Amino acid sequence: MKDPMQVFGIGTKLIRPGDNLVDVIFETLSSQGLEIKNKDLLAITSKAAAVAQNRLAKLDSIEPSEKATMLAKKHELEPRFVEVVLREAEKVYGGANKALLTLKNNMLVANAGVDRKNAPEGYATLWPLNPHDSAEKIRREVLSKTGKRVGVLIIDSRISPLRMGTTALAIGIAGFKPIKDYRIERDLYSKRVYITRHALADDIASAAHVMMGETTARIPAVIIRNAPVILSEEFDPNSMTIPAEQCLFMQSFLRKASGVF
Repeated sequence: MKDPMQVFGIGTKLIRPGDNLVDVIFETLSSQGLEIKNKDLLAITSKAAAVAQNRLAKLDSIEPSEKATMLAKKHELEPRFVEVVLREAEKVYGGANKALLTLKNNMLVANAGVDRKNAPEGYATLWPLNPHDSAEKIRREVLSKTGKRVGVLIIDSRISPLRMGTTALAIGIAGFKPIKDYRIERDLYSKRVYITRHALADDIASAAHVMMGETTARIPAVIIRNAPVILSEEFDPNSMTIPAEQCLFMQSFLRKASGVF
């Protein structure tokens, strides 16, 4: 029997712009009697990574456009906040009360990852720059300082269609294969599997998200041990996303919007 997967929360000081995340995490690990081991995964919140990179938007310095003002009124949002979302989003598909549905880094997310929750007063946090590169930089720093080969995830919360509440999404990873392809296997009844692929990175992100919480827990990092993944420095970030023309949700609502069924 394989060893069970374990999840360890790392409670740190409040992350501030310019902090070295790896140093902050290691300081906390030492005080908690924990250590990084070979083949561990290290999950870090997108907000901690963003704040360390000073990826903050000062809202009172933002001049909202006419489009931002219109969308803000329609969806009960603050115009300056909407303007930041428009600058960060690749596309805006619509919205609901207090949120816009956007495309960011080929992912369908709320508000292009822009968030005022757990951001300093008067600011909004953005996603870290180049999340996969950010994760790789952290992975290499851990390797340099400890000699341990680990995987790294940068994660954010997300919502799912017709489901209440948040789960988590891996917006950046390094050091492991994020997808397990079952299309070469057979099921319990020896039937071929045609389309199933397992989003391991997102499932692991959700396990970390349980520990991190959404408000005052101050657990910006989590160690996941014995995760069922293959460590690898070679992987294709594009393997984590699916083209719009193959996505059930994107195709369904775009066809409805165009009147094609």
